Amino acid sequence: MSYEKINYKSAGVDIDAGNEAVARIKDGVKSTFTPNVLTGLGSFGSLYDLKPILESYNNPVMVQSIDGVGTKTIIARKLKKFDTIGMDLLSACVNDILVMGARPLTFLDYIANDKLKPDIIEEIVSGMIKACKKTGVSLVGGETAEMPDTYLPGEHDLVGIITGVMEKDKIITGESIKPGDVVLGLPSNGLHTNGYSLARKLFFEIGGYGVNDTIPELKKSVGLTLLEPHINYTNHVFAVLDKNINVKGVAHITGGGLVENIPRILPDDCGVEIQKGSWPILPVFDVIQSLGDIDQDEMFRSFNMGIGLVFIVEPSNMNKINKALRALTPIYEIGSVICGNKKVMLK
Repeated sequence: MSYEKINYKSAGVDIDAGNEAVARIKDGVKSTFTPNVLTGLGSFGSLYDLKPILESYNNPVMVQSIDGVGTKTIIARKLKKFDTIGMDLLSACVNDILVMGARPLTFLDYIANDKLKPDIIEEIVSGMIKACKKTGVSLVGGETAEMPDTYLPGEHDLVGIITGVMEKDKIITGESIKPGDVVLGLPSNGLHTNGYSLARKLFFEIGGYGVNDTIPELKKSVGLTLLEPHINYTNHVFAVLDKNINVKGVAHITGGGLVENIPRILPDDCGVEIQKGSWPILPVFDVIQSLGDIDQDEMFRSFNMGIGLVFIVEPSNMNKINKALRALTPIYEIGSVICGNKKVMLK
């Protein structure tokens, strides 16, 4: 009786493919390092010298967040285009700490799949590297995990952790927000990383479209429209904060839209009234709503509807913010703070 030789590879995990993936991305990852990074790829943990950073702070606070790209990875797989979802991941994580006023420093990524393909890993991380370099963030480490049977064939899971620092007395908490303050919105460029389970059902199941199909209202194919990379608002936020403009609250409009995310920064006795029509709704949202005949309130709970970041400020600071952001982005007055109980109402 003969037996086939059993090893880790025959069980579904290819260590050599993992080594090849690391070799492909090693130089690119190293290009994101600042002098503060003390270890390279392959170490059990990353070392980052904080002393030069912390010397410029009186009372430094570390800020961290973790996020994922979610089922946007399915769009990438359908289109066989993976170079932007790494950008999405970095942007989603960075934006979550920017809203508190933190300056991002380091990033860790985790990529899991059923079968590790070095070329796809390289493509994902290459986008991440570009975004890190543009943001001034060091990609200090990560993990690739090949887990057959945990993931279906072709599936990818993509998660990241961002670490930043800020001065304790400059944390943006939202606690000083009061009725009469204005809500300013910065535009998104699409779904960012939210609402993809609903969007996929509407485009591919109900609408019957493929990723390469075009719709007259959209300037790109369905796939490229849905893969539009998440905006990174680092430059926008610090264009305002570096001018010492008093910003009472900042909200990243992620899953749950304006309705669910703005309340996260409101005091208990405040609500917000959003004026629908005060900014241009992106065509992709009009198409989505039409495909499923979706109630408008549901649209505002599922998608950002064209607003990716919100500032809450006193009316006297509106002109300063407009001036600070003039070269970077349009900005819209989309609502106001009212007496309430942490609810957002659409008018």
